This record gives sequence, structure tokens and C-alpha cells, in this order.
Amino acid sequence: MADKPRSALITGASRGIGRAIALRLAAAGHRVAVNYNTHGDEAEQVVSEIRAAGGTAVAVGGSVTDRAAVDAFVKAAEAAHGPIEILVNNAGIIADALFMRMKDDDFIRVIETNLHGTYYCSRVVIPGMVRLRWGRIINISSVVGMRGNAGQANYSASKAAIHGLTQSLAKEVATRNITVNVIAPGYVHTATSSVITAEQKQKVLSWVPMGRFGEPDEIAPLAAFLASEDARYITGDLIRVDGGMAI
Repeated sequence: MADKPRSALITGASRGIGRAIALRLAAAGHRVAVNYNTHGDEAEQVVSEIRAAGGTAVAVGGSVTDRAAVDAFVKAAEAAHGPIEILVNNAGIIADALFMRMKDDDFIRVIETNLHGTYYCSRVVIPGMVRLRWGRIINISSVVGMRGNAGQANYSASKAAIHGLTQSLAKEVATRNITVNVIAPGYVHTATSSVITAEQKQKVLSWVPMGRFGEPDEIAPLAAFLASEDARYITGDLIRVDGGMAI
């Protein structure tokens, strides 16, 4: 079934996986809103790249942890491109520490960004999708939400919670032609993963049968597929893109 251009919003899309997904959705003909929090210049670069290739894009700033800010940047995206039909909840942070040394603020901050942000953004766009009787919500999680990881109790908890949220929401909106799915990447070359030490990298690689980190461009095609008509009968699912890490 041929796809028609849709209005898409990708959170945390100024770099890494979010950037790759924004470029891929734009290449598929969708009108893309590139959300950012602190990297406005990079978000504008993504917009410029999309427009240079003949696509349609706008940058919309605001933190996913602030419901008022979410309301504002969704409103800005919809003013530019119409009601949001594709939402990619990609924005996320880490604040790693062993559990006994973890600061309360770091636990709360990771939960607020990764889980509450996914909730806020989904909550704002769902009514419009219900009215349209069409929608795609794609939540970017992590394999550590499935298997845990020492030093990442906060991050793992936030991602595991997203899996439960996704399945529950998928059941609620399925009859409205709205699908809700999770992509769970393994370790991917991004600004976040660049901070790990050489020793940590070797340990991680020992867990990955393919023996390498992934690339953002290897995540984006799956997001584009899940946003398409071809994926209309897939909902509530969790799909790993991890080089076999969670086998």
C-alpha cells in the first residue's frame, strides 16, 4: 500500500539516532518536526539538510520533561505541518552509577526524561490521532530495558517501563488504526556511547555476536518501516536492533 506524506515529530532529533530517523522520514516524503532541547544549532543543521534534499522540516525546541514545553512544541509543529500523525519518542539521557552510589537526583532525572517524556509527548498527540483514525507512535528504548546492566539501574528501569507503557497504549488505541511499537537498539555509535572507556567498549563488544557497535543509520530504516502502511498490522511489539546482543 502506497504511503502518503504525513506530519512527523521526532524528539531529541538534533543528533544520533533521532537525527537519522528525521532524515529517513523526510526522505520518505513526510513533513518532519525536529525537536531539540539544548542543541538548537544542530537541529537547524538537520532541518537545512532535509530542505536541501527537497524535503519539508522545521525545528521545534523544548524539553520533554516539561508538559507545558511539550504542549508548546507540539503546537508549533502542528502549526507548520498539520496534526501529528507520526511520533517518534527518541529523547533520552543517561546518568550512570552503581546503585549504591547513585544520586537520587540522577535516578529521578533519567526517569523524568526517558519515561515521563515519552508519556507527555504521547499524551498530547493521541487525541489528534484518534480524531484522524490514523497514527504511529514509535518509542526508542534499549536492550538494557530487557536485560539490565550494572551501573544503569535508572536507565534500565526507564526503558523497561517504556515497554509496559507501549503494550498498554497499543491495546487502548488499536481499533483507531493507531499502532504503538518499541525499537530497542543495542550499543550504537552516538554522542552518548562515545563517553565509555576503551575497557568498557571491549566488554560491551564481548556481548555482541556481530562484534561491533551499530550505527544510527541502521536504526532509522526500521522506524521508517514502522511508520509506514506496510506495518499497519504490527502493534505493541518490541523489535531489537542490537547485533544479537540480547540473544
